Amino acid sequence: MKEIFSLDSVHFSYASRPILNDISLSICDGEVACLLGPNGSGKTTLLKLMLGLLTPVSGNIQFSGKALQSIPQKLLARELAYVPQLHREAFTYAVEDVVLMGRLPWHSFFSAYNAADLVETEKAMSRLGIEHLRHRAYTEISGGERQLTLIARALAQGAKVFIMDEPVNGLDYGNQIRLLTRIQKLATEGYTFIITTHFPDHALHTADRTILLKEGRIVADGTPRQTITSRTIQELYAVDVNVVPVNGESSVCLPTWSN
Repeated sequence: MKEIFSLDSVHFSYASRPILNDISLSICDGEVACLLGPNGSGKTTLLKLMLGLLTPVSGNIQFSGKALQSIPQKLLARELAYVPQLHREAFTYAVEDVVLMGRLPWHSFFSAYNAADLVETEKAMSRLGIEHLRHRAYTEISGGERQLTLIARALAQGAKVFIMDEPVNGLDYGNQIRLLTRIQKLATEGYTFIITTHFPDHALHTADRTILLKEGRIVADGTPRQTITSRTIQELYAVDVNVVPVNGESSVCLPTWSN
């Protein structure tokens, strides 16, 4: 598979406080990679570095074989999209207008949208099954529908790599599973996802690859079944769980409750 991201010995600090230490990893085309770790482990900072919003103190980050910091943000946005956590817009844009905003990297600041933009917007909404919401206000649809709208905006953007910071935050259980299943399907079509989560079960369900972070360091990197074990979950979260195989294909985490 083609290498999309390559991080080599990346260090990052806020002022004199180290946040990430000696991070080396690669992400390949079509992977669903989950970053798993407790609060303060450096997950969000790592995403910001991969988006080019922060610059490493030392080390190198490459995107599609080029130094990330050398790629103009407008060009980067045509290949790399950020899908934020569930949120409400301040203005009552229609769903179609929110998705259409994904076309901004293809225009100058004052240029108008054109017919090609409308085609890409329609294709993105159709792919995620939300075309019936086109005229609904983004602020009035469900949390799951809002997240699908934000993914559609990223698809309309033309990006093939999606960075998502806790995408299921605020969703009910059904919408969590439906969103994760949609991510899996898009990955089979060649899209790449880099996702942070607090839920080991979501990584077991969705990811091809899991990267475990603790105190700014990678403590494990591999398939979910290799990395998510009773020992590693205890190390990350200081809780005891049993990681139990299900049907020989997947696993679930069962907490060991104590009185």
